[in-house]
Amino acid sequence: MENPAPLAIDVVSDVMCPWCYIGKRRLEAALKQRPDLDVVVQWHPYQLDATIPKGGMDRQEYLNKKFGGPDGAKSVYANIVKAGEVEKIPFAFDQIPYSPNTIDCHRLIHWSQEGGHQDALVERLFELFFLEGKDVGDHAVLQSAARDVGMDGEKVAQLLSGDSDVDTIEKSIASAQKMGIQGVPCFIFDNKYVVSGAQSPEVFLELLDQITQDPTD
Repeated sequence: MENPAPLAIDVVSDVMCPWCYIGKRRLEAALKQRPDLDVVVQWHPYQLDATIPKGGMDRQEYLNKKFGGPDGAKSVYANIVKAGEVEKIPFAFDQIPYSPNTIDCHRLIHWSQEGGHQDALVERLFELFFLEGKDVGDHAVLQSAARDVGMDGEKVAQLLSGDSDVDTIEKSIASAQKMGIQGVPCFIFDNKYVVSGAQSPEVFLELLDQITQDPTD
């Protein structure tokens, strides 16, 4: 008897989305409780704010535009910081100098799938942006992140210098929007079960058990 195919978990996410980082942690917590479950997690692009210029935007300018200023942002981020503490993510929002346009991040994530580096790269980009305050729109930062997870840094630098796969990323984002995805994170299990938002590990576990125990799957 052939082994069943791994369970596909597709995650639609944006690097500058703190709830996506929290959702990643919560999914990982659920999967740790089902260590015998064979899964393949794949990350797909989304842009929370495609209007940010290619070179990024000063963080304070971005906060003023999005939240009406630092006080509005502080109110919104308070709940995120609390959720991050639970998941052991020490968000350092005050250390972020720029809000990036994340198209190049998504190109890099797309390329990282070859060689099996995708999950490690997504984690590294979250760390760089939210914990270390790095400008993840900067090609040097992206090249360094690629090297950190075992990718060919020189090849990445060459690819980033051109427009390779920009169309691929834009089409993928448009496809997600056509599916009705209007916010991230969004988790798609087994190509048919959709979980929106950074739900608790218990929600993920309930769905995982439902899928694996359903005799029709």
